[in-house]
Amino acid sequence: MELGCWAGRKALRGFLLSTTAALSFSGGLTMQAGPASAQQGQAAGALPSVVVSAPQQRARRAQTATTSRAARSNRRTATVAPVEKKPPSVNNQDARTGQKGYITRSVTSATKTNTALLNVPQSVTVLTKDFIRDQAFTSIGEATRYVPGVIYHQGESHRDDLVIRGQRSNADFYTNGIRDDVQYFRDFYNIQRLEVLKGPNAMIFGRGGGGGVVNRVLKEADGTTIREVTVGGNSYPGARVTTDVGQAINENWAFRLNAMYENTQSYRDFVNLERWAINPTATFAPNDTTTVKLSYEHLHDRRTVDRGIPSQIRPGNAFPRYPYDTSPSAFFGNPNLNYALADVDIGTAVVEHDFENGWTIKNSSQIANYDKFYQNIYPGGGANSGAVNAAGTSSNLQAYNNETDRTNYFNQTDLTYKFGTGPIRHTVVFGAELGRQNGLNYRQSGLFNGVSSTITIDPRNPTSYVPVTFANNGGTDANNTYKLNLGAVYVQDQVEITRYLELIGGLRFDHFDLTSRDRRTFVELNRVDDLVSPRVGVLFKPLENLSIYGSYSISYLPSAGDQFSALTPGLAIAAPEKFVNKEVGLKYDIFPSLQFATAIYELDRTNQRFADPNNAGFFILSGATKTRGLEASLTGYVTDAWQITGGYAYTDARITSNNSATIVAGNRVGLVPYNTFSLWNRYQFTEQWAAGLGVIHYSNFFASSDDTVLIPEFTRVDAAVFFRLNETWRAQLNIENLLDRKYYSTADGNNNITPGSPRVFRLSATANF
Repeated sequence: MELGCWAGRKALRGFLLSTTAALSFSGGLTMQAGPASAQQGQAAGALPSVVVSAPQQRARRAQTATTSRAARSNRRTATVAPVEKKPPSVNNQDARTGQKGYITRSVTSATKTNTALLNVPQSVTVLTKDFIRDQAFTSIGEATRYVPGVIYHQGESHRDDLVIRGQRSNADFYTNGIRDDVQYFRDFYNIQRLEVLKGPNAMIFGRGGGGGVVNRVLKEADGTTIREVTVGGNSYPGARVTTDVGQAINENWAFRLNAMYENTQSYRDFVNLERWAINPTATFAPNDTTTVKLSYEHLHDRRTVDRGIPSQIRPGNAFPRYPYDTSPSAFFGNPNLNYALADVDIGTAVVEHDFENGWTIKNSSQIANYDKFYQNIYPGGGANSGAVNAAGTSSNLQAYNNETDRTNYFNQTDLTYKFGTGPIRHTVVFGAELGRQNGLNYRQSGLFNGVSSTITIDPRNPTSYVPVTFANNGGTDANNTYKLNLGAVYVQDQVEITRYLELIGGLRFDHFDLTSRDRRTFVELNRVDDLVSPRVGVLFKPLENLSIYGSYSISYLPSAGDQFSALTPGLAIAAPEKFVNKEVGLKYDIFPSLQFATAIYELDRTNQRFADPNNAGFFILSGATKTRGLEASLTGYVTDAWQITGGYAYTDARITSNNSATIVAGNRVGLVPYNTFSLWNRYQFTEQWAAGLGVIHYSNFFASSDDTVLIPEFTRVDAAVFFRLNETWRAQLNIENLLDRKYYSTADGNNNITPGSPRVFRLSATANF
């Protein structure tokens, strides 16, 4: 895979060599191991224990008066229970944000400062590593079924893809606050928590993010001693093993290694997944005020691309249509040719320093190289676009492949100042971001038997082994390289006026410079956008544990779209799409460890492109959608033994101005049910035994925004049993779709519909050494 790759790998190798050299500095130090701590089933009031064997502590710098004043001015920062004095290399990741069981007390992604969730004027859902582990989730799609307002999109079966508040995106993904926008499936083997921030987020994250963003916070070398291995399997069948090993090496260095291997079949015929990953991290803390964090991750993922099943035409061509009634295992495609391959390498360095006078600085640098290829034969083409005819005797397949390699370079700098002006306290962030993204977009259409772009199949026997020849058609198939240069500056002020009233205001300027070069004609097209994105929020706190907020935010998506992989003459002159969100919400900590939140909002999207009927290849920017909704969630400990995560969303996402000849005003936006509900319970019966029970419900929804194919409503029940033998051994059994109900889980258009899995068992055992 030819582009993005040599230069990206060279830079990445240089970064890793410097990381290796830094780590080698500690190679002669003696490692002292302590027993792993058992965190499962802790009481609601206790923080996870930390057991570290480290050399004798050196003398510590005394806190200055200035530091004390700065600390007092940070009342909005979440507080945690005091812990014993530790060397600089020990800084427990859970304790920093009050993460325990299913709850997290604070996040940094929403404001770029460690802010209590109660004080964030925005709807935020956090799924912790404990919740993810209890559900045996391994990737984003299934996990976000427990996030109100978020719907899992099929993503052509080769990428993470979500619909958030009615806005689809396969690019609004971040890792520790840094953009991770390439199309691939991310794995949870190294997850600390998953944060979903809803509504436009351009002030913090830049372009896109109209419906919301998803931020993965990864496990880091925090000095906590852990040696954990988990081995599991499922009834498809399949197997998976993960390992998590880390500790403080001495008072200045900590190291951690997470790794994973998985090889599994599926309930879908011929479908297989094989992937592995490794993520070493190191933390260097020369003193109390400076920290350097280094991370490298490699992920290899090869899987069968499975676009699901088509819909079926009804007698008399009646609407709506429904999914074709066939076995959940039926495979429409060619198992010898359907596959996706992703190789991901990400190197990151973060430096933080506290000047001890109210000022702190954080600089994050990342180089990421993505080699991505996917190829699929799927229901499509022919007179019915792949749909099964009314008699149930014929359907069509079509084929293509795509190479979408990319290399990302990002650098972010945040300078934070905490100060007071009389009784008013300020936390001001001054920030800048620079980035460059280079890539290749090369598509080849498939010809069956080297002649036809589609073939007819019998849907009762839908698997095809007809030879397919792939070639770039020289016209509609993309064949271009691109480079994107980014620059941004931003400022934000969190203002505590009184104990009862807080304000937040921010402004971001983004410079977006995209150039696309056609490799056939050597023609270059360029578009530059200068975007200004504001954010305003007000927070009223009648009680310390209750906040009522209102917020207003704007973001933009340049005309090249989420993946910005090509420009056409029409796109080069089209203005960005605009997202405006107005939201009012309430957050209430019912108990210190039980959080309730609710919000109502209105989200308008404008400048959507409608093909100009009088000028082929150009657009009229008349398309628009409006989403109105209500979201509510409950997370945490109901009692010391009973944990809960759940939520409800009512989402009315409508087309308000025609987007095409078939996507017209009044239509519902595709893949958006009016009502979704999810609830997961875990109850600790004894120190050894616990059980979990969950339910997910979706009302019906359309497969696409032309509102012709309706996906029926469904309710799925999941369960789990947990057993802890001692501090070393534990095991769990998860049962997905306990009642074995037939349902359709998601789609990518009218004729690529994914059947839900029949009942499946997942069993795992974990050893802590």
